[in-house]
Amino acid sequence: MIDLDGRRFRAAVALRELKADRLLVTRLVNVRYLTGFTGSHGAVVLAADGTATLLTDGRYQDQAAAECDGVEVRVEKTLLKPAAELAPRAQWAVETHAMPVDDHAAFTKEVRFAPVSAGRLVETLREVKDEAEIALLTRACSYSVAALRKIWDGPLEGRTERDIAAELERTMVAYGADGPAFETICAAGEHSAIPHHRPTGRVVRSGDLLKIDFGARVEGYHADCTRTVVVGRAASWQREIHAAVRQAQALGVAVLREGTTPAEVDALVRADLEESGWLERFTTGLGHGVGLEIHEDPFFGPKRTGRLGDRTVLTMEPGIYLAGRGGVRIEDTVRVTPGDPEVLTRAPTDLLEIA
Repeated sequence: MIDLDGRRFRAAVALRELKADRLLVTRLVNVRYLTGFTGSHGAVVLAADGTATLLTDGRYQDQAAAECDGVEVRVEKTLLKPAAELAPRAQWAVETHAMPVDDHAAFTKEVRFAPVSAGRLVETLREVKDEAEIALLTRACSYSVAALRKIWDGPLEGRTERDIAAELERTMVAYGADGPAFETICAAGEHSAIPHHRPTGRVVRSGDLLKIDFGARVEGYHADCTRTVVVGRAASWQREIHAAVRQAQALGVAVLREGTTPAEVDALVRADLEESGWLERFTTGLGHGVGLEIHEDPFFGPKRTGRLGDRTVLTMEPGIYLAGRGGVRIEDTVRVTPGDPEVLTRAPTDLLEIA
């Protein structure tokens, strides 16, 4: 069971460190994280003692009452003015990174003191998953891999990218997923060199690299996985770039341990790709956190210095992209631990040749 009280308590502790009395959360994914509310219109006011009030409109009155245990629910036509009225003399903190400028100006007019920035307070809390979240992510990854293995049973040759992507998404749902975590990337041949290619009517042919980037969604939690195979027999250049990516990816996964910084991991993987001669063909990010969002904190990069905590869940996804020819990406969803990392997307990473 998700510990919503614990989440609000930790957020309240962080709020007090800002010397603020109330936190106004308007980013919906953060509203969900703190209250369980899954509607499309709402805000939450969190007090420094950990108590919370959810504001939403009449469309979600029953839904909010059912989803938001331990939270006062107020039905209002608007959100900002009623929120301010809950504590008109408080020192407020707001999500300045997510709140529109006009909303910030309107809310400032309603409260006595100018609100302070909460920064990415809730996003930072979301980086470390509890055991219930880990269980949901594990299920999402399991459904994803099971569906991929069914696709690998073939045949692949003669089918379109769009057809393969659609079958993969249907199969994830058939196995128990609520739906795809994002629009499946299925890219054949020269299209595999496009990092975020959208499936088309291109027919898969023998000799193609076939890159599939996909994932299942379970109760709001997302899986993210990429595998690249060869349809038919692999050419020497395909084997070379696949081997380079596989080596770099395995190296990156191996160092995802508690206390490591994302910058250190990023530098290590890039150094390996530079040594193999392919760094210039790696044109995307190395990975990102995954949970209630498919892309969430933390991210890898040379300036990302915060240390990874136990139960942080991230992707590791180096790639090599040769424009007009083809590309390879290998991606896993990985749980950070104090010891060996736990790969949640348990599918082979070796080069498969599939008919």
